[in-house]
Amino acid sequence: MGQPGAGADSGVGDARAAAESGGAADEQAATAQDAATRRLAKAVLAAEQALIEFEIAVETFRVEVDNFSRLHHQRLGPMYARLDELDAQIAEAVAARTGDPADIRKAREARASVLPMPEVEELFHGWMGSDGLFPEAQAMLTEQSVRPPQKVRPSEEARKVYRDLVRKAHPDLARDDAERARRDAFIARVNAAYAQGDEAVLRELAREWEAGPAPAEERLSESEELYARLEWLAERKELLAAMAAELEESAIGAMIKMAPEDPDALLEEIAEKLLADVAERETYLAQLVR
Repeated sequence: MGQPGAGADSGVGDARAAAESGGAADEQAATAQDAATRRLAKAVLAAEQALIEFEIAVETFRVEVDNFSRLHHQRLGPMYARLDELDAQIAEAVAARTGDPADIRKAREARASVLPMPEVEELFHGWMGSDGLFPEAQAMLTEQSVRPPQKVRPSEEARKVYRDLVRKAHPDLARDDAERARRDAFIARVNAAYAQGDEAVLRELAREWEAGPAPAEERLSESEELYARLEWLAERKELLAAMAAELEESAIGAMIKMAPEDPDALLEEIAEKLLADVAERETYLAQLVR
């Protein structure tokens, strides 16, 4: 007969080997999972930074569009209105000369396209402060020269400070609700200062951020949370892309893209063309009413 303990010792050894082999496999699987999680975390971080840079670009262009739109309205709005009025007067003069029903109809249509005179409240809305009429309104009513509209375009230094602040304080870098709320409020102030092109306020905000609570430490999240984060970042990027496309396709956005380095020159070019059109129509109208 064989010795009874030999088989038992062999079975124990096999079990121990199997357990050790299984433990090694589990350890390898855990190591592989940790490596995958680290790669996913790096992908999330890269996506966050890319989204922030995209948001900076979109917000910068939005401010440029707003500023150019304001200048375009202030500088060229009166010229467009003058052209509409001249077109109506020319049509009316032609109709008075010919008496043709078609010309009379055209004259009525041209006059209808001219914006009606606003009521007193509408006329002075935004033109009057606690001290009476603003200087621009007073100048127009007294036929004095009107000061050119003040440009509100952030300087290159203001742009640099703004970009640095957004990269550091962006709400998308928060890891809890309290931190996100703090960053949301701070970035709102940053955006307001940038929209005004106020470099001094931006620098003060930069000092405030440096002196405030340190941002929460980056930490690896669970794979499910990281995947959800990536999905949110993708959705946010799609929304920003739609906003950027809308800005670029707008009339003002298209004009800025025509002269991105010097939009003021484009504005002056359009103004010169409109002034020439006004002069041409005034000459023609003078000939009609002789």
